[in-house]
Amino acid sequence: MRADAALQALLRERLAAWPRQAIDVAALRHAAVALVLIDEGDGAHLPGVAEPPAWSDEAALLVTLRAATLRRHGGQFALPGGRIDDGETPEQAALRELAEEVDLRLDDDAVLGRLDDYATRSGYVITPVVLWGGAARDLRGNPDEVASIHRIPIAELQRPDAPLLTQEAPGESPVLRMPVGDGWIAAPTAALLYQFREVCIEGRPTRVAHFGQPRFAWQ
Repeated sequence: MRADAALQALLRERLAAWPRQAIDVAALRHAAVALVLIDEGDGAHLPGVAEPPAWSDEAALLVTLRAATLRRHGGQFALPGGRIDDGETPEQAALRELAEEVDLRLDDDAVLGRLDDYATRSGYVITPVVLWGGAARDLRGNPDEVASIHRIPIAELQRPDAPLLTQEAPGESPVLRMPVGDGWIAAPTAALLYQFREVCIEGRPTRVAHFGQPRFAWQ
């Protein structure tokens, strides 16, 4: 699946038609994350994910590994994002955080739409903003926040063993993980990746707000 104008138009069309669900709970803090379509480039650099022989314009999503020193969710895979400042829209927050974390500076034209809000066990409502990032050849991680940057091919999200669902405790919602290479990414990030796959790539109406997160992601 190439990261070309046809894919960009398809994603914009599907997101415009998506009846997204918002969560408005006063007790929860609001954050935005960026689901950014970029070139696969020189590969994901993760065990078990095949590396292309040269720069690839196959479509990929930008995922980071958070710095281990961060107080919240250190050492976990995540999408670029953070808390929405007063007066900001989710789109503005996602674009700002993207520039701050990986030095990818996009304008409003890059915004393709939003997916459903997702409430985390750590007290946030996350609004996922889908963006078109282009080739993104010169990504640089902010060392205070980002340990490494990874380009996850869309094909990796379409694996037949995805998603992985487990029941961690009786009566709790099933925990969702997305397998990537020899490992996996956990919800909440995995839930957003899964809905992106279903709604934007496969064209299947799929909700994810009911999926749980592993206990290590609660803090």
